[in-house]
Amino acid sequence: MILALQPGEVVSYGDIAEVAGYPKQSRLVGRILSTSDLDLPWWRVVNAAGRLVPGSEREQTQLLHAEDVVIRQGHVRSAPHGRFGA
Repeated sequence: MILALQPGEVVSYGDIAEVAGYPKQSRLVGRILSTSDLDLPWWRVVNAAGRLVPGSEREQTQLLHAEDVVIRQGHVRSAPHGRFGA
């Protein structure tokens, strides 16, 4: 599912875990994103409240802004697609 995320589509770690068949394993998704050698669109994944990745907020904000995602105070407020769809 992570590779299938399209520009402007923002989902939560939990969304990915659930679709993968591992509900309640959102932390595992975060670990996979942070350690994978694959070129995954990590910036399109946030926590359930829309909070950006701690320590990567600036880069993630820039990448998401380029995809017309609205960020305020370190959280996704709206996105063209996904959990935070406008």
